[in-house]
Amino acid sequence: MSIRQFLLLPKINIHNANAMSSPYTIGFPAMTAWLGAVHALQRQLRQHGFPDVQLTSVAVVCHQFDLQTYKGPNDFVQSIIGTANPLDKDGSRPAFIEEARCHLQVSLLVEYFGVDSDDREQLLEAVNQQIQRMKMAGGDVLSAKKIEPLSVDEDDDNDLRKTLKKLMLGYVLIERRDLMQQTMLDENKDALDALLDHLKIMHRAQQDEEGKVTWTSKRLTAGWLVPIATGFQGISELGKAKNQRDPNTPHRFAESVITLGEFKMPYRIENLDDMLWQTHVDLEQNLYLCQTLSTPTYSTSNIFGA
Repeated sequence: MSIRQFLLLPKINIHNANAMSSPYTIGFPAMTAWLGAVHALQRQLRQHGFPDVQLTSVAVVCHQFDLQTYKGPNDFVQSIIGTANPLDKDGSRPAFIEEARCHLQVSLLVEYFGVDSDDREQLLEAVNQQIQRMKMAGGDVLSAKKIEPLSVDEDDDNDLRKTLKKLMLGYVLIERRDLMQQTMLDENKDALDALLDHLKIMHRAQQDEEGKVTWTSKRLTAGWLVPIATGFQGISELGKAKNQRDPNTPHRFAESVITLGEFKMPYRIENLDDMLWQTHVDLEQNLYLCQTLSTPTYSTSNIFGA
């Protein structure tokens, strides 16, 4: 029997989060943002009496999502709703860079180690305090419900179902790189073509004997599939940059890594590892990634770099 310890951070309301998850995708914040927030929380906890705590993986469940875009009458595309900068001295509006923003409500299920059961109450109090002070995905935390500790027996299906029930109603983000791999293998396509094949919607018209036309819309694979940014790939050698923020850490140029993800109702999850994300570094391929615990090792042949 294996008991796993989790912290459920329920119903976190975030304002003005970064919706530009990669150089060419706008929508739900990148997984790097969520794992970065959990890592920042771990660093804060280690400075406030929990030097051995480890927040090793996280599941992200979206309850509400409001992308700040506008589509006017007869418009073909949507426009980003930008924030206004103060006027210049002469009354003119200064130039600004458009930033995609979103308001959303999420729950985070975080697996942790390194805290005794006797210190659990102090840990919950510390997490409740730190969450209110944090930024997540570049947005401000407006409110959050109290943290709930969960002990899950992964061999007990009823225990798993009780945990997943606490994540409803919402959609959990999982990785579906397997779909890209299968398409690339079966049809001998590159990563970009395989990605687009699963995102495009095919519209078809059929005309019956009476001349009535019926339109149907279909995607290659069923499910709420989306492109997601899951990390970075280095495109230069490690070195030092002039005026770099951390003088002791080598730097390199990198590009975003994009793959397929799927929003799925929690009750359809069969294994916790399918929705728990963690960081992974592959120095041989210069990859710095976020991936689920059940994901096999990455290869540069089945990911798409920006």
